[in-house]
Amino acid sequence: MLVGGMVLGGGRLFAQGGEVGDRAVAAASVLKEVMGIPEKGIPGDLLDKCTCVAVIPSMKKAGFIVGGAYGKGVISCRTNEGKGPWSAPSMLLLQGGSIGLQIGAQAVDLVLVVMNLKGLESLLDSKFTLGGDASVAAGPVGRTASAETDAWMTAKILAYSRSRGIFGGLTLKGNAIRPDRDANQVLYGKQVSARDILLRRSTDIPRDAQIFVDQLTRISPKKTS
Repeated sequence: MLVGGMVLGGGRLFAQGGEVGDRAVAAASVLKEVMGIPEKGIPGDLLDKCTCVAVIPSMKKAGFIVGGAYGKGVISCRTNEGKGPWSAPSMLLLQGGSIGLQIGAQAVDLVLVVMNLKGLESLLDSKFTLGGDASVAAGPVGRTASAETDAWMTAKILAYSRSRGIFGGLTLKGNAIRPDRDANQVLYGKQVSARDILLRRSTDIPRDAQIFVDQLTRISPKKTS
């Protein structure tokens, strides 16, 4: 019985490991595709100013058009107090609240651009609510959009969504985000906090998650003031 339990446990860990790796690949793909949208992507200068980027690919809705939401994502932050290279990624979960989707859409890709260290501190809490514990605004789109708005100056986090081929800023209310501790344990092979992962440059980047960090580095290699 013990051997059988060990085999079953190993099987679950293997399955979780595959899901975590697939999540990182999907998140990197969303970033690449969003930044490739002609004249409608996330402004590059906003990404160059931000502290962290989180991607939740294929976030599901629980109701029709407006309802609860659930998704699993990935986040990476600039090290050295927000000024250095991108950190090893931490896994996260989003659930609850409400989200508007296009009629007939069953899922949405969500991108959260964390603009400052205060926004990062919110993400490092065990659980926080978008629009409640942290100010969230619908992000501007287009290559020159950030020059025409002060949203990045006033909001801690800017939100973007892509659904049925439509991309734009998104207003989120009541959605709770928290670190995915189980997924982080699978990814790093030990219990490790999101704070240690995101703020310590010395954390090795697992091979399964390197693709997400590589994509962030391609689109925004350095932070600008």
